[in-house]
Amino acid sequence: MSTTKAPIAAVARQDESEGLRVLQPGGWPMPKGYATGLSAEGRIVVTGGVIGWDEHEKLADGFLAQVRQTLQNIAAILAEGQARPEHLVRLTWYVVDMDEYLGNLKELGRIYREIFGSHYPAMALVQVVRLVEKAARVEIEATAVVPR
Repeated sequence: MSTTKAPIAAVARQDESEGLRVLQPGGWPMPKGYATGLSAEGRIVVTGGVIGWDEHEKLADGFLAQVRQTLQNIAAILAEGQARPEHLVRLTWYVVDMDEYLGNLKELGRIYREIFGSHYPAMALVQVVRLVEKAARVEIEATAVVPR
């Protein structure tokens, strides 16, 4: 978490997407790479748990490659629902190795921005014992709100 402080009054700024507001309570440190909270109005698009495999159910090789494929898969699902990455309001990441995630933050950020741009929704990160697909290293659930 960054140590930059928000103004004393609560911050609620309008994002580029109409109807989407980033919520940042006053005095809280500004998060880096995610939003503390968002409010949105519109049509909801949700994914199930998405992993890093292709249309032939072949998993990408290694953690970073699986993250890249997972984010690309989410982008494809969003497009199917007439949504874009900037409509994302929440991502929940499930990883099998927290150290693997933390040890690759710089590259993860680069991959994320390459696929989703610099829009950062509210996010949660959870380490799990394993995923349904034994070789999967990451699974992500996404929620988007498409403005009316």
